[in-house]
Amino acid sequence: MSTGADLYVYKNREELLKSARELKESFQARWQRNGIEGQLAEMQDMEDSMTRPDFWDDPDKAREMTQRKSSLEKKLVPWKDLNRDLEDFPELVALTLEEMDDTDAAMQQLSSDFATMESRFEEVQLAEALMGKDDQLNAIVTISSGAGGTESQDWAQMLLRMYTRWFDRKGFGYETLDLQDGEEAGIKSASLLVKGESAFGYLKSENGIHRLVRISPFDSNKRRHTSFASVHVAPEIDDDFEIDIEEKDLRVDTYRASGAGGQHINKTDSAVRITHIPTGVVVQCQQERSQHKNRDKAMKMLRSRLYELEREKREEDAESRAGEKRDVSWGNQIRSYVFHPYKMVKDLRTAFETSDPEAIMNGELDDIINSYLKSLASGEGVKVTVNPDIE
Repeated sequence: MSTGADLYVYKNREELLKSARELKESFQARWQRNGIEGQLAEMQDMEDSMTRPDFWDDPDKAREMTQRKSSLEKKLVPWKDLNRDLEDFPELVALTLEEMDDTDAAMQQLSSDFATMESRFEEVQLAEALMGKDDQLNAIVTISSGAGGTESQDWAQMLLRMYTRWFDRKGFGYETLDLQDGEEAGIKSASLLVKGESAFGYLKSENGIHRLVRISPFDSNKRRHTSFASVHVAPEIDDDFEIDIEEKDLRVDTYRASGAGGQHINKTDSAVRITHIPTGVVVQCQQERSQHKNRDKAMKMLRSRLYELEREKREEDAESRAGEKRDVSWGNQIRSYVFHPYKMVKDLRTAFETSDPEAIMNGELDDIINSYLKSLASGEGVKVTVNPDIE
């Protein structure tokens, strides 16, 4: 909501009502596209069913319906409330201007009320984007450096720092599952388990290639370099979720872990790397001292990655049938971070951009992530730019 110095104060009633009509039209278009009317009818049918004397004769069915109604109610109440307030706003404008002698003060109050409705509309759109099947789950985030040695490995570490700062801002918990240091600086890769409400829903926006342009701190001639790193995000799926993995399809390697962890860490082959041969997916874990525990965590990572691959395949099939294509796999750039010759971060799918890359690198990611989520909720889809320089 806009408040204080950044609040736009409308000059007159006509200007304000015109903006209110435009907001109402946008809201109603989204209402229709999201099938809110049908969902309200479904909720009313469930309320009617719950008043019948035989409702609890089938306890399992009753609990399922109760949970569904609760979920729908949580989603639909903000839509209903905002719809009512948009309908009532012209009357509120008339009453306020009639009752308040100071027209300027009245326009200030009404402008604030309208800004609140705009903010609420953004909130329901964002909530809609987080209603996906897996969005409420924890996330497994893997950052990998691209071609380019030290430059890309340093960039991968910068991304790791950026995300962990954002996790702290959001109150998300996280643990490092695997960390591979670079030869001279930075990291080759890192895998983290991120825990929090809608962790995967938010972080799915980060799937893809991230491009950095800067004056290299590793180049004595101070030349400009372009570096790439990939970010892969998968939902952490439950152990009882069925993913068919056959032992014959796995290659399991053990090696000595590296990095912090005490003297024991370089004395035993406790780290585990698992390759799923049919898909080429590779996961590794070195967090635990026990090889057995690392293998269990690596298998959990593998199951999540394979689940995500299958989900992406189904989405691509559906989009192909619909005549659309959205690909955020390795080799497709989703975002550019430019430090030189100018300063800018631009998301190539939504056209969101900012001239403050320092804030982004310090974990201020809400605006750029939310712009992606709202583009999904709008039904407009997203675009990516293919970059042939990525391995």
